[in-house]
Amino acid sequence: MKNMPSAVELEQAVVGAIMAESSAFSKVESVLTEDMFYSSQCGTIFKAAKRLHDKGEAIDMLTVSNEIEKLGLLDLVGGKAGIVELAVKVSSSIHIDTHAAIIKDKYIARETMKLLTSSAEKAASSVEDVRDVIAETEVCLSKLTDIGITNDYIHVSESLEEAYKEINKAASSTGDISGIPSGFEDLDRMTSGWQSSDLVILAGRPAMGKTALALCMGINMATNYDVPFGIFSLEMSSTQLTKRMISIASSINGETIKNGKLADYQWESLDQAINKISNAPIYVDDTAFLDIQDLKAKARKMVEKDGVKIIIIDYLQLVGAKTIGSRQEQVAYVSRQLKGLAKELNIPIIALSQLNRGIESREGSSKKPQLSDLRESGAIEQDADIVFFVHRPEYYGITIDDNGNNLRGVAELIIAKHRNGATGEVSLRFEGEFTRFSNLHDIVYMPTEDEVPF
Repeated sequence: MKNMPSAVELEQAVVGAIMAESSAFSKVESVLTEDMFYSSQCGTIFKAAKRLHDKGEAIDMLTVSNEIEKLGLLDLVGGKAGIVELAVKVSSSIHIDTHAAIIKDKYIARETMKLLTSSAEKAASSVEDVRDVIAETEVCLSKLTDIGITNDYIHVSESLEEAYKEINKAASSTGDISGIPSGFEDLDRMTSGWQSSDLVILAGRPAMGKTALALCMGINMATNYDVPFGIFSLEMSSTQLTKRMISIASSINGETIKNGKLADYQWESLDQAINKISNAPIYVDDTAFLDIQDLKAKARKMVEKDGVKIIIIDYLQLVGAKTIGSRQEQVAYVSRQLKGLAKELNIPIIALSQLNRGIESREGSSKKPQLSDLRESGAIEQDADIVFFVHRPEYYGITIDDNGNNLRGVAELIIAKHRNGATGEVSLRFEGEFTRFSNLHDIVYMPTEDEVPF
């Protein structure tokens, strides 16, 4: 490819400075790599200097020359005479950091040109799906962007102002909740609410109620606290999801709503629930087989257009990543992308996740989920700020705990990882008839037979 961006004179100045001044290499070792040099001569000299540095040996014109000779690459640098010519050109490393930054930028520009040219050729052919080409290009561009990021360390005083603002904000908030409340008091007490930029993983085995718990939190946030939330439902349609929300909000059995055989007294509750939900800031996307890049684009739109403050994804393993290899690599990639998205949008993202089947073969209290049960990728645990499990002992026939407490209708939320807070367990009430969770001490009003009008 002709007319590629380069700065050969600056490359010569950098390697010349490295050979002229013993401390020069340490100024650029975290910025440059051998392949960033356009000139093969300069790249080879840098490679030799790095080998010497890694061995703790001195770097100068003679040691570099000997190292290159050992590598059998003297001809590539113009012999020892070529090394001497570069070494005598520069006597100081005073501007080496500036030169190194320019060299890196030129390298990124070259790689970007190569990538976009290759992508254009693939898009023009009929061999590859153009959406796969776009996704692959986006991944590669993201990696190139990461190379360009040069966040330096700072003195703590530079971050004190922002920290002070956050402390003041927390102090002025009501109660102990600094983030978005879930509506479950004991859970909020432990987490202080869902925090901006956090990736929260809600995991559980099938039939534990992951989706129901997520919906209960969403309804609480939207109707009680007027917090706009978005949900990506990759498994259920928006209609199915809405029926679940109506059942939760109306205290009407899900099957009754499904078959439409409501008693006269239930229609009023149904209308109230529908009115409550329709006026709440709830946004649903039920696209099946959603790719992570499409999800990110839609999430950005939700936040920018509708002011969404928290996003729920049901569930992580169903989010696609077309260009990634194995299933484990796909899940790991999606997990990393979701964490990056939470930081980018500065909102909490709650992603539901499956657990391995191995939990079913364990006995008694050992059926409680553990971090090692997260399905298909250890990267989920690594990326998440909070991992919590929903566990219902009654489902496994366990109705009394070790202390003799009744576990019927009780769900345990097990906070197994909390990057910025405590771990532990929280108990909620689970009403299977409505697939609804509530605070353990809440008394949910239901009409008795005498009160039901006939």
